[in-house]
Amino acid sequence: MKKIVFGITSLSIGGAERVLVDIVNQLQKKYDITIFTLYGKGAFEKQLDKNVKLIKLYEHSYEEMSKLKKKVIPFYVLKCGKSIYKKYIEGKFDVEIAFLEGPITRIFQFGKSNKKIAWIHNDIAKVFGQDLKAKLKLRMDKKIYSKYDKLIFVSKENQKSFNQFYQDSNLEEKEVVIYNYMDKERMIEKSNLDVGQEGIDKDVPSILTVARLVKQKAIDRLIQVHKRLLEEGILHKIYVIGDGPEKENLENQIKKLKVEDTFLLMGKKENPYPYMKAADYFVLLSQFEGYGMVIEEAKILNKNIIITNTAAKEAVKGYGKKLIVENTEDAIFEGLKQVLQKNVVFEEEEGRYNNEILLQKIEALWEEENLQKY
Repeated sequence: MKKIVFGITSLSIGGAERVLVDIVNQLQKKYDITIFTLYGKGAFEKQLDKNVKLIKLYEHSYEEMSKLKKKVIPFYVLKCGKSIYKKYIEGKFDVEIAFLEGPITRIFQFGKSNKKIAWIHNDIAKVFGQDLKAKLKLRMDKKIYSKYDKLIFVSKENQKSFNQFYQDSNLEEKEVVIYNYMDKERMIEKSNLDVGQEGIDKDVPSILTVARLVKQKAIDRLIQVHKRLLEEGILHKIYVIGDGPEKENLENQIKKLKVEDTFLLMGKKENPYPYMKAADYFVLLSQFEGYGMVIEEAKILNKNIIITNTAAKEAVKGYGKKLIVENTEDAIFEGLKQVLQKNVVFEEEEGRYNNEILLQKIEALWEEENLQKY
């Protein structure tokens, strides 16, 4: 039985984290699976199958770390990645998979297994920001990615952006696009659970997004749009499920604009699906995106979907109940205005999702006899 290790920053609530849990819970039926994380106490840890092993660099969650440790740990990982790899990974696995950009990819670059894979979920040219430090990291990572046998992208748009940035034909030879895997049956079952009184208000149109509270997701821009819509007399409520470093700034913005009763930060939810099912519209109005696993979830629940023109548009290709708007505040305002005034017609259809094909593509990454199929 092959031994496979996946590396990820943590198993806290997030899109890539959700995908990884669903993948390993399936793969453990055929392989010996381990997950290596930098931080512990992730909410998704308890959703792992009992056969999946878990190794943690730190037992505490990132949120529990002191301000000093939060600053020091990234430098420690960067400078001591080889030592970390030797202690926790080296010689123990047949396949080593860095499942997220950044620190994990830099640790797993030292891999000596038969198959070393890097999984890329975001627009690599934007995910680390635009400052000098970010640009240095990106240049350093080019050399790191060259050490991997395969580079997996969750969307063609992200693959395109990666290649435009690095312009290296040697990297392109290693690339494969595999869309995100998810457990459709589990999701539908959880969407039918009762969430009690903290539900979606059905008396006014409801808009929901599920996202980490980080600058990339542009929740601050959505608050501004919400205020503008209210000023035009367009009643509605917006619900945001998620947590993150921008929470305090967003709370202050909501208070300043006096929209506390209509723009609701609901915090992290291990089960966001009943809220998603109940809402009238699902939105993902980010500055930039990967493929957008949460969009696949919204499709499975047959939601009306509104997104900005990012790589996430790949996820709604062929899906009728969608609206793609340009990535500006004015365009988002006009798009939501038309939707809430019922001037946009969403076609009736259900999302289609083929988990079996996705799993076969994943297994083909290390089962050499199957590689030619994909």
